[in-house]
Amino acid sequence: MIGRERDLARIGDFVDQAAAQGGAFMLLGEAGVGKSVLLEVAAARALAAGHRVVRASGSQFEGEVSFAGLHQVLQPLFADLPNLSSAHERALSVALGLGEGAPPGQLLVANAALLLLRRAAVPRPLLVVIDDIAWLDRASAVVLGFVARRLTGSRVGLLVASRSGEKSFFEHAGLPGYELQPLDERDAAALLKARFPALPPRAHRRLLADAQGNPLALLELPVALGGSQRLSDSALPQVLPLSGRLQAVFAARIKNLPAATYDLLLLAVLDGTGDLNVLHAGEPRTHETDVPAPAERARLVRVAQGTGRLAFRHPLIGSAVVELSTGEQRRRAHRLLADRLADRPERRAWHLAEAAVGPDEEVAALLQAVAHANLRRGDGVRAITLLLRAAELSPAGIDRAGRLGEAAYLGAIVNGDLRDAPRLLELARRADRWGESLATAVAGAYHLLNGDGDVDSAHRLMVGAIEMLADPGDAHNKPLIEGLYTLLMVCFYGGRAELWEPFHVAIGRLRPGPPELLDILGKTFSDPARLAPPVLDRLDAVIAGLNQEIIPARISRIGVAGSYVDRLGQCREGLWRVIGHGRDGGAVTSAIEALFLLGNDAFLVGQWDEMEQVVEEGLTLCDKHGYRLLAWPGISLRAMLAAARGQEETATALADQMTRWATPRRAHALQCSARQIRALVALGRGDFEDAYQQSAAISPAGVLASHVPHALWSITDLVEAAVRSGRHVEAAAHAAAVEQAGLAVISPRLAMVTGASAAMVAPDGQYDRLFEAALTTAGAERWPFERARLQLIYGERLRRDKATTEARTHLAAALDTFRSLDARPWVARATTELRATGLSIRQGEAAGMASLTPQQQEIAMLAAAGLTNKQIGERLFLSPRTVANHLYQLFPKLGVASRAALRDALATGPAESAEGDDDERASRR
Repeated sequence: MIGRERDLARIGDFVDQAAAQGGAFMLLGEAGVGKSVLLEVAAARALAAGHRVVRASGSQFEGEVSFAGLHQVLQPLFADLPNLSSAHERALSVALGLGEGAPPGQLLVANAALLLLRRAAVPRPLLVVIDDIAWLDRASAVVLGFVARRLTGSRVGLLVASRSGEKSFFEHAGLPGYELQPLDERDAAALLKARFPALPPRAHRRLLADAQGNPLALLELPVALGGSQRLSDSALPQVLPLSGRLQAVFAARIKNLPAATYDLLLLAVLDGTGDLNVLHAGEPRTHETDVPAPAERARLVRVAQGTGRLAFRHPLIGSAVVELSTGEQRRRAHRLLADRLADRPERRAWHLAEAAVGPDEEVAALLQAVAHANLRRGDGVRAITLLLRAAELSPAGIDRAGRLGEAAYLGAIVNGDLRDAPRLLELARRADRWGESLATAVAGAYHLLNGDGDVDSAHRLMVGAIEMLADPGDAHNKPLIEGLYTLLMVCFYGGRAELWEPFHVAIGRLRPGPPELLDILGKTFSDPARLAPPVLDRLDAVIAGLNQEIIPARISRIGVAGSYVDRLGQCREGLWRVIGHGRDGGAVTSAIEALFLLGNDAFLVGQWDEMEQVVEEGLTLCDKHGYRLLAWPGISLRAMLAAARGQEETATALADQMTRWATPRRAHALQCSARQIRALVALGRGDFEDAYQQSAAISPAGVLASHVPHALWSITDLVEAAVRSGRHVEAAAHAAAVEQAGLAVISPRLAMVTGASAAMVAPDGQYDRLFEAALTTAGAERWPFERARLQLIYGERLRRDKATTEARTHLAAALDTFRSLDARPWVARATTELRATGLSIRQGEAAGMASLTPQQQEIAMLAAAGLTNKQIGERLFLSPRTVANHLYQLFPKLGVASRAALRDALATGPAESAEGDDDERASRR
């Protein structure tokens, strides 16, 4: 009874009132809206209250039997007949077929029925419930109409229900009651989800639209679907099949229509527009008024005045019309419509396909062309449906295989139907030995990468399919261009320069030239450090035109092109449109990409709460549709956030998970992501040795690794870790490589990082000027986390150089940013540095041993016991340098400046302030 709270209350009020003072109530509503269920609830309420309940229901098959309905109502009360007067008893007995005699007058029968009901209610209240009263025989309906108006003052309630607009002999004018409405969209969705929780989103939305809030339709339509349709997110048929119960709801009114009217309704369903100009094309004009009339009178359709369009009063009436037709009737109707729609190629092709009874290459080719037109409009669902039908109509051979392969490809990269790709690929292979078309290769590559295959196998598959084309340089070949986009994705996940070489060769030979976006993406996403700067103006122009873009895949690709060059912020509005399209059943893969692109931008610009939301939505979609490969960017973002917020176990576990999956598949890009996560974890806890090893594995110090775009995200990590682990030569080499690459021209973030890298390795007397210039880079405030990290590094160096006041300024600013982001390890680092400047510990902050990590506590106790850094490292399996770094971090937390003071500090707790700046020297002993 979802969504029926108010209706239940009204019916319940009537039952209670009727028990005290009698009365009648009329419930109207369309078929399947839930009238019968409400009657059952009312009856159950009355029984629970101790009332007597009798039930009856009208039937079309007993409509000609006089008093059949009244017999149903009064039969449970026959034991009280002898208590009536002899005239009333005789009248009812004869009317109901219980005895013989002269036919009684209708008024006498009505009075006798009223008296019998009143007498039956003397011991306890009586509720009479009658469903479908419009189908009662005439005599019974007239008697009950008489009774209904004379129940006041008794303890008899009469609750009846009928379909809206149904002609009836029961006179209900003036009786209280109301019309039961369909469920609103929210309640309809809740009912459908409660009964069929596994329905995929696309089917859920389609069923909601066709049911229009009708509860019976919501419960029965999913039952009539095939199991695969209920569980997969593929497109549903144009006309939904009906269950037996739903057919019965509409069949009677449809079967009684004249043949010409039925034929018109069948044409209207299959046409879908209701345009009478199409439905009557070539027929006498008199049909425009005569033919629809019987259907209008039966309340099946309405013809709008002015527009002249025919519309079904409920979508399921159209489904019932189709269910009652024969296959030949449908094919004939489709042929008629195809003839009448010669000027509408898309609709004509579909009707020709539906009229076909065997392979027809001409129709299949028309369908394929229409599928491509739909794809250009962003309707991947329709495109796949058309391609599959085209494959069914294709004669055996390459065309059938190619169309199946293309459907698999679209399902894999556009629609979120990846789990169906293996079946379609197998069908393509069976169709013909030439089944390994380029589209088939694309679908196969996606299947490999999301299953147990590896990057190199997918790469060989794609390169081989491209090279086998008759003309691999034709830039107008749409499958070739889509294949190159897929090859680009394969190369990215491979993350190795040698994989990109065939891609760049293929792009270079395209005539008359590569598509603009493909060319830009091939540079900014493959090797942005070297190839991006010359195309940034072109990329900015493409991004500026995003508001004109309507194709989801193209919008997400523009976002991808801007991801490593810090332009995702300008793509947000377009990416949200892609997500909205995906939520409405559109391109799922593009929506997933858009969600993770927004998550990536949100991490960099410090909108971490938004990041969590979009990443979780994207991962849910990946899990639902089987996109293991597409999930990894989301998993990486989740781990980066965990690392930044000090959830070390979560971040490390996710990084390990990525590494285990990526290593055997040779997915180097994912390995880089895992290393970046581990580096951030290590930097947060001050383990600069581990941070250096992880960062250098992404891109060696002094080198921006070729075709490793992650190198642009790990510059700060590598230079800081190198400096803090004593690798000053390596740090200087990397800062020089960054500057020589000219990364500062790419974005404000990279300009800030370039300047800060130079500052980190600059000698005393020069670094402050470089830091100040880096931190005041125009637009640098857009990247709060990275900027705060640089402020922390700058403040640490100022403190070591005794510039206490300046150090506090930058450390305090960094601390404020870290606190706003809830970046806990960085809060701890900044707090430690501020304490080391002599600031007292703030009330409420952790102090003493409680402020140390478990590893720091162990190191502190071993150092207090007199062990050297080397001995502690051997005991804890750490390098002496890592031990020194931990001591550097923990001295200020404990308020001490030397090892000698450690034992007392551990025994007595922290001092109120840190005095002196000898901590670094002491930690290095």
